[in-house]
Parts: sequence; C-alpha cells; structure tokens
Amino acid sequence: MSRGRGKSAPFSIRLGRQDDDYVQSEAKRLNRPRGAVVQDYTSEAIRMRRFPGVAFRGEDHRRRAWLIGTGLDIWELVGLLRDFDSERELAREYALTPGQIRIALAYYNEYRDEVDEHLSRGRLSAEEMASRYPFIQSFEAATADVGS
Repeated sequence: MSRGRGKSAPFSIRLGRQDDDYVQSEAKRLNRPRGAVVQDYTSEAIRMRRFPGVAFRGEDHRRRAWLIGTGLDIWELVGLLRDFDSERELAREYALTPGQIRIALAYYNEYRDEVDEHLSRGRLSAEEMASRYPFIQSFEAATADVGS
C-alpha cells in the first residue's frame, strides 16, 4: 500500500507479543520488511478513523477502500456519482444515505489519485471490454440468442 505523501522521520514502537507475532508472520508471507507491513496497517487504521464508514478489502496487492454497509468500493461509488444525474437519485437507487455519500466524497477528495487509479482500471468502455474479454456478451446479445 505505502500510499503516504512522503516519509517522516523514523521512530520505533513496541508491539504486544501477539501483534508482533502476527506482523512477523505477515512480513514473511508477503516477503516484505516488518516496518512496511506496520506502515500499511497503520495507514489503513488512520484512514478508517478519519473517514468513519470506510474500510479496506482485497488481496494485499489490491487493497482498496470500500463503503461499509454497501457492496461498493469508493471508486465504484465515485463512478456511479458521475453516471447519475444527482446524488439523491444515486442514494435512492442504491439505498445510500447522504452521510455515506459525503464520507465517500470526502475520502475521494483526500485520496483522489488512488481512487482515480482504481476507476481507470475498473471502468472499461464497451470496446475495451469486448477486446479484453471476447467471450463476454452484452445482456441484449445474450437474451437475443435465447429467443432464436
């Protein structure tokens, strides 16, 4: 993850035995230094405190912020906001509260580059989708085949 905006001066911490054992195990599994693992965990914990309602999910190399209580990653919600005419319409369609939308937008405003990167990877045009996944049919094409 290591998404910080520059590095601060180093300092040391002492973890409880159970936490230290876990960090050592994760560092070994991920083949990363313990300090990098602790830095990533700390970054996520700080973000979750700053943006209540946001948590993280995904494999270690694909961690991403999501909105608790929904199935939506923050990048997906931002993309949907761009697709809908209004926040109210989006909230109604996806059963979101105004607070959830505000938290997602606040997170986006703080970590715009990160969210935009996920958006660019996750929202392909129809042409890109067809080129990358030629075996996928549109809903219309799939249902037309059923009727014939």
